Amino acid sequence: MEEADKIFLEYVVKALVDNPNDVKIDRTVDEMGVLISLTVNPADMGKIIGRMGNTAKAIRTLLRIIGMKNNARVNLKINEPEGSVRPEATHSAPPAGHGSTPSSFKTVDEAMDDLKGI
Repeated sequence: MEEADKIFLEYVVKALVDNPNDVKIDRTVDEMGVLISLTVNPADMGKIIGRMGNTAKAIRTLLRIIGMKNNARVNLKINEPEGSVRPEATHSAPPAGHGSTPSSFKTVDEAMDDLKGI
């Protein structure tokens, strides 16, 4: 069965989402292997991606196993909904003494002077 990967993905995704009628799966084959593109309702993206991307990773792993069984390299592309904006990564300053930048390090003498002032 050539499209076992597509049938499997459709079954799993439709079981996870709230809008199964909005699930669209496109399968293309080229010299690099099989590329499956998944499009879901924007409201269901979180269910497909999962916390920290764990659900998407698990689905990709299972698709690769199905691909290995059929001697094919299978990749999954999850299409981002139109008009979506990714939040920019914000980096908070680490607590002092935990990976702070070298410019904020004190010399031993400076630290000792601080302690003497207490």
